[in-house]
Amino acid sequence: MLSRPRVPNISLSVRAIAPAAPVRARLQLLRQSTARANLSTSTPLRTADDRLTSHTKLPPYHPVGVARALQASPTTSPVGPTIFAHEFSLADRVALVSGAHRGIGLEMALAFIEAGARAVYCVDLPKTPDESWVKVREHARALAGAGRSGAGAGGEGRLEYVSADVRDQDGMWKVGKTIGDREGRMDACVAAAGVLPARPEPCLTHSAEQFQAVSVAVLDVNVRGALFTAQAAGQQMARFGRGGSVILMASVMGHGMSKDTAFMSYSASKSAVLQLARSMACELGPQGIRVNSISPSAIRTPMMENVLSPVPGAEKAMAEAHVLGRIGRADELRGVVVWLASDASSFCTGSDFFVSGGYQGV
Repeated sequence: MLSRPRVPNISLSVRAIAPAAPVRARLQLLRQSTARANLSTSTPLRTADDRLTSHTKLPPYHPVGVARALQASPTTSPVGPTIFAHEFSLADRVALVSGAHRGIGLEMALAFIEAGARAVYCVDLPKTPDESWVKVREHARALAGAGRSGAGAGGEGRLEYVSADVRDQDGMWKVGKTIGDREGRMDACVAAAGVLPARPEPCLTHSAEQFQAVSVAVLDVNVRGALFTAQAAGQQMARFGRGGSVILMASVMGHGMSKDTAFMSYSASKSAVLQLARSMACELGPQGIRVNSISPSAIRTPMMENVLSPVPGAEKAMAEAHVLGRIGRADELRGVVVWLASDASSFCTGSDFFVSGGYQGV
């Protein structure tokens, strides 16, 4: 397990100086308190320069953009653009994606391969992948072999399947360590495993027993599973010291509810995911590990089909709830997830991104 570094305990008494005391006196108190803290620990306070590590230094392909243009020589041929060759590229990177046997998770995994990832580990419950997943894996191999993925000619472009339960913390940590041991790095993670309640949960008549059963089932996957997945990848990111990007799949239902939808446990779980992402972002930022969330609205997946198909008119009503007048496709999340996993979003953490067809604006 990862252990937290010891932090000097610096306590300041705000009552020692009256509000009207001179600023110089305040600074003197701060210096004295800091000196006492340094005497009580073998670890001196670190400066900003001391904290520079591989994830805080500029990437080797810098400068980019205007700075690159200004450094170009008028007597030599211009160097090629960097925006897709470097900033948006995932060349040689390794990722873990949960819920990636099908649906949004599998779509995200293939997007990473197309952006150049060396290997993407698809974690899901089935013991073996089905025919569709295998076909996607073969497609990824063909792209990499032909040099048509972001990895270039001869790139690996491996989709790897791992049968695991995101609700099992020890199991997920072992999955993360196994990937780290094998690949020697961990760069990106998408926690996309999620479930919906099997039926609506009317708030005034939902019994304690029903709430307990449904809430535990939904929260176990959507919240605990997201945390354990992020931990599995984040531990390896910290282990190798290169930083990384963790992406949690939230929902517009974590921000607000539709008047025609009675899914209390799902909405509560996705609200928890939003705050989980923010909390982890604050804690892991100093290690160069960025944590963000994505809030889709209705996306056409097998899970969504199971919700809409039994109810006459449900799909039409759902489509009309979006400004764009339709339900989204899983492939419409590819751009934002590759951006969040890549250097193109290097200054972005603790944020949530709507991919919702304007649903939240209606």
